[in-house]
Amino acid sequence: MKQNRQQRIFVTGGASGLGKAIALRFAKSGYKVCIGDLNHERGKEAESALQMLSPDSFYVNCDVTNERDIEDVKDNLIERWGGIDVVVNNAGVAGTVGAIENITLDDWQWVFDINLFGVVRGIKVFTPLFKQQGGGHFVNIASVAGLLTAPMMSSYNAVKAGVVSLSETMAIELGASNINTTVVCPAFFETNLMESMNNEISNIDMNSKVERVMSRSKITADDIADDIYKAVLNNQFWIVPHKRERRLWQMKRWFPNLSRQVIAKQTKRMFAAAK
Repeated sequence: MKQNRQQRIFVTGGASGLGKAIALRFAKSGYKVCIGDLNHERGKEAESALQMLSPDSFYVNCDVTNERDIEDVKDNLIERWGGIDVVVNNAGVAGTVGAIENITLDDWQWVFDINLFGVVRGIKVFTPLFKQQGGGHFVNIASVAGLLTAPMMSSYNAVKAGVVSLSETMAIELGASNINTTVVCPAFFETNLMESMNNEISNIDMNSKVERVMSRSKITADDIADDIYKAVLNNQFWIVPHKRERRLWQMKRWFPNLSRQVIAKQTKRMFAAAK
């Protein structure tokens, strides 16, 4: 994307975690940044940090399950900045961990409404504006879970796989309109995602297990945010930042049966009952 004028970016779920890291990374590079979030306190704190880097940045209350909220953000951005260059569909929840038969339909609906339809709403609202402007860039935050599909994470896997497939569709369908797409598929890294995880495995403290795995990651939210910045700059589609999971994904494409065996073995240890 050309940088011959000050660029503008909107990030959903931008008040904390990866969303905040993305917002700060782009602000450091001179972007005007708008973050949407439901947590007002975190939103205002992030807004203050962003304005120290990019004074015209701001926070808006935005619920990605409400199309009207996203429409209001679009109208606000048109009025304030004259449009938008990058939209990051980042808002998401960790979902419910447990056996497929134990996940309620309400839980499935909750995860789909935020993690998949939240992305769909962002695309639906901003695509006409991008076409009117003559271009733009979508960044969709998926997960390596959408590529490798570990057990006990059925709803999360399904929605993230949906985001991957949707992004591939967008790259083909919208590319002719100068609308670029990036899909981001990270594995575990330290963030506050576990605040939104429900656990249906009664004999395991999954939050503690996942947080330990996150804390061991050599990749940070800042690293992934930097990858995203470079991908937007270079019109790159895939971001799969974790090397081990990237190798497993490649193995899955060439040796699907072996890949399932490796993933099953690894996740068996992950979900083993604490002794």
